[in-house]
Order: sequence, then structure tokens, then C-alpha cells
Amino acid sequence: MDTMVGLKRTHSCNDLNKAMNGETVVLCGWVARRRDHGGLIFIDLRDRSGIVQIVFSSDVYADIFKKAETVRSEYVLCVKGKVGLRSAETVNVNVATGEIEIYGEELRILNAAKTPPFYIQDNVDVDELLRLKYRYLDLRRPEMQRNLMLRHHVTKAMRDFFDHNGFVEIETPMLMKSSPEGARDYLVPSRVNPGKFFALPQSPQIFKQILMVAGMERYFQIVRCFRDEDLRADRQPEFTQLDIEMSFLDREEILVMMENMIAYLFKETMNMDIPTPFLRLSYEDAMARYGSDKPDLRFGMELMDISDAVRGSDFKVFETVLANGGQVKAINVKGYSQIPRRELDGLVEYVNIYGAKGLAWICYTAEGIKSPITKFFSEEKVQQILSATNAQEGDLLLIIADKPAVVAAALGQLRLEMARRLNLIDPDALAFLWVVDFPMFEYDEEEKRWTAMHHPFTAPRDEDAALIDTNPGQMKAKAYDMILNGTEIGGGSIRIYNRDLQEKVFKAIGLSKEEAMEKFGYLLEAFEYGTPPHGGIAFGLDRMIMLMAKRSSIRDVIAFPKTQSATDVMTQAPSEVSPAQLKELSIKTDIVLKKPVSK
Repeated sequence: MDTMVGLKRTHSCNDLNKAMNGETVVLCGWVARRRDHGGLIFIDLRDRSGIVQIVFSSDVYADIFKKAETVRSEYVLCVKGKVGLRSAETVNVNVATGEIEIYGEELRILNAAKTPPFYIQDNVDVDELLRLKYRYLDLRRPEMQRNLMLRHHVTKAMRDFFDHNGFVEIETPMLMKSSPEGARDYLVPSRVNPGKFFALPQSPQIFKQILMVAGMERYFQIVRCFRDEDLRADRQPEFTQLDIEMSFLDREEILVMMENMIAYLFKETMNMDIPTPFLRLSYEDAMARYGSDKPDLRFGMELMDISDAVRGSDFKVFETVLANGGQVKAINVKGYSQIPRRELDGLVEYVNIYGAKGLAWICYTAEGIKSPITKFFSEEKVQQILSATNAQEGDLLLIIADKPAVVAAALGQLRLEMARRLNLIDPDALAFLWVVDFPMFEYDEEEKRWTAMHHPFTAPRDEDAALIDTNPGQMKAKAYDMILNGTEIGGGSIRIYNRDLQEKVFKAIGLSKEEAMEKFGYLLEAFEYGTPPHGGIAFGLDRMIMLMAKRSSIRDVIAFPKTQSATDVMTQAPSEVSPAQLKELSIKTDIVLKKPVSK
């Protein structure tokens, strides 16, 4: 292999343009493509910035040409050459450097490469596990490098925004006390304290509140967090969040500042103007109109309550549901009355996934109303249904009758599915909103107790605080979520800063005084030393950048992600450890090692 002795890189590939015609440059990079045209060899050299074409001629530099003949894809090269203009018919409009090429005068092969297991190019069709196993190759692909560069620019813009607005970036501990409320903790054994464990943080929540007690007033941190939970496309066992806390600001001031932050990020990183203020929807409105607390507003098709319109009919299914406190809701799929019967049958199976026992439908066609249920309704009742749903000729009504929670889940998901099937969602649209006034608590039927809908440090609305002793299920919280295109990208709240109220909330979720002191005693004690009113929010950085990059998985915007089974197929983590390591940590396991593990 050659070295770079005597040569110094002068430019990145995308630095070059036609104004540099005749200049001598030195480039370094990887071979994206090599083409042999007899006496000419063309090499597309790729670095992080882009691609440029190198030309080696046997007539000009025969020895260099012979070396170029040995070059293969993904070899690492250093090339010295002169910038030249391409002829009009050979200009490549698909690359930034398509008007020029480099006439190679010197070639150094810095390293050879085996044939990659997949093509190093955008839109490669290859199994994701293979991409993750060879992640160092996958990250060479231009689209992946663009994703990581976007991530870099976003975090830089975040830091600039918060610095300009008087925030201080402060690091909080990675090793902390376990308090498993919600997702499971990742535990870390302490060698020097046998039998005791740290937990990796699910969130810096308590520390950032303590920083408000400490008088820091405005804090932020781009921080790694860890949750041992089941994974989806937008979840990882370790993830990054933008964590923020502020003193002496009310809810509206926090929402406005966060809107300004989002507008700044999109302008700085993508040159996009995001209109503010964002729409604010109450939790009740979001669930009633969209069946979700993270609604996608890029299309309409809202849920409509037709309980009154169908009440009093001969259709026993609806009547039984209504008599038992349920509801009947519908969505109007405009212009889709000619839906194939096979597709309708498939939709019945689809809503079953979300707990619905059935799906009724009405097709308003040019030939009239077609439906298996209208025979149970008078003509007047049918007209009431059509009026309640704003139905017109050509429309399809899809109807679910069940408990409110089941109707919301099933019809909300059906709304999204129909929008996908009919291509109603503009992939370039950005629909931001705030969902506010969440319930303070939700009831866990399995554990037979109230749990905090967000977390137990969320403050109730002032007018609801007295309900904590009598009717906690009716309390609303000073909580807020930012939604983008049907995905929650940030969530926060005004916090409790009074010890008495905090203890009442702990009691409401089933924590005894002793348990509360054992888990959160240091926070309760801190509240007795002059705690300011405060609130904050945390944004899922991976999710936000996934949406900005128009990707469907956060794994595409994380350098080294885990699989859906929480493993790293490149490094083979997690892995077994030796009995000696376990003994040193005072840990015994009932899992039999598959093979001996050396020290």
C-alpha cells in the first residue's frame, strides 16, 4: 500500500467547480465506481462531501494508468490531478461536480478493500440486518451521511438557540437511583457496593427539577436515555432527547418558546419557514375528533359521533352498545363508495386488531344507499345518519360501535389506514400542533390503581387540585405534547414544586409515605428549601430528525442503532460475560452459558 508522504489533501470533492479549471488539486476518498474504456479509466471518487470523476489516460501517464487498472470499488485513494471542463455532451447534471473532471497525474492506493456485501449507493435494496452488521459500509452511503450531517446541524442549531435565550447546558448523571415507574430500568451493578445497583437514566427528570431548586433557572441538555422496553420503528433501548427546564414561566410562555425553537431549527437546517403559533387541541378534542392524542392533521376525515342519529333504531348491536354507555362513531371516506367488497371484508379484520368487534358500512352510490344495516333503519333515520356525516353521493361511511376507548383506537387507526390507501397524506406537509389538558391520572385495571398519565411530577390544573382527595380521575394536568404529522416529538408539563402536593400525588398512585421517601426522599427534601415554579419539556431527538429526513425508522438517523430485538449485530452486544466477572460483581445467574467465556 502507498502512503500520502509528499502529498497533502487540498480539497474535498464537492469543493471543485468549473471556476477552478486548470488548477492542480489533491483529493482523498473511496472508489464509488470504476469504468475501463480501453486507454481511459474513469473513477468516481467519493468522500463525505460528494463525488467527482477522475480520468486516467494511458497516453499521458502510462505508469499511473497501470496502477489505476488494479483499483476496485471501495479502495481508498489519494489522487493528484488537474481540474478540467467536461464537454457539453458529457456534463452530468445529477452531481454537483458534473461540469468538471480531474485529469489524474499521480495516484496513491492507500488501502485495498474486499468486495462489499451490498452496493454503496442510495436506495439500496438489502436486508436491514445485513446493513446493520456492516454498519461502517452502510454509513458510507450518501443518504446515510446526509442523515448524520442533518443530525449534526440540528443539534448545533439547538445549542445556538438555547444559548441565545439564556439557557445553560448542564450534564446530569448517567448512573442514578432506580425508580421503575413506567418502563423498566437498565441496571448496572456496583462492584464497590456489593448487591447494589445503579440505573441508567430513563430521563434526567428529577435532576433537572433539582437544578431549578439550585437556581439555574434555564437548563438544557442533549442527553442519552435508556429504557428496557419493547421496541418499534421509532423506539430504541438507548435514545437521545433534548431535555429542557425553566423557572418562572407559565405554560403559554413555554409553548411559545418551544415553537420559536422549532421554527429556528427548520429555518437554520432546512431553510423552511414554519408558521407559528401552532394549533392547540385539548386531549378530549383530539380523542373525540381523531381517536388519538397524537393526531395527524395532514388530512381531514375526522371521527363523527352519530350516536343520536342511530338511537332508537331496530339495529340491536347499536342499541346494546348505547345502552351500556358506549358510542357509535363514523368516518366519511369521500369519493370511495365503489370500494370492492373484498377490501371491505379486510377492513373488518383490520379493526379487530384494535379491539373492535365489527365494522358497519354505508355506500352512498349513484344507484342509492347500499349497506347491510340500513334495513334496520327508517328512511328518516338513514337521512339523519347522512346529515350527521355530511355524506354525499360517492361517499363511504365506516362505522364502529363500542366502548369509547375501543372506538377511538379502532376508528382512529382506520382513519389513518384509509388515508394511506387513498394517498391523502402529503409527504412534504408539516402539521404541527400542541395537545394540552391531559388527564392527570389513568386507571390501571390490572394493578387496580391510578397511574400518572405523564409522570408523577406533573402539576394538576389549579382548578382541579382539590379533586385529588375525592375524584382524581376527573383531574386535568398542566401537561402538553408537541405533535408532528401524527408523531409525538416532545412532551412536558408544569411541575409540582410543593412537597404537600407532591406527596398527595404519590399517595394517589399507590406509593406509601415510606416508599415515596425511599424512592424520592431527596426531591421531597429539596422542595422545602425554596423551590421556584418551573416547567419543562423533552423532545425525542431521534424521532424529530427521522421526520425531518423523511425516513420511516429512527435507525436510519442513528449512527449505531440496535435491532428490534435490542441487539447490536455488528459488535454482537449484548454478550455473555465470564463467571469471574459475575463473581467480582457479586452476581449469580440461573442462565447456563452456552460456551466458555474467557477473561
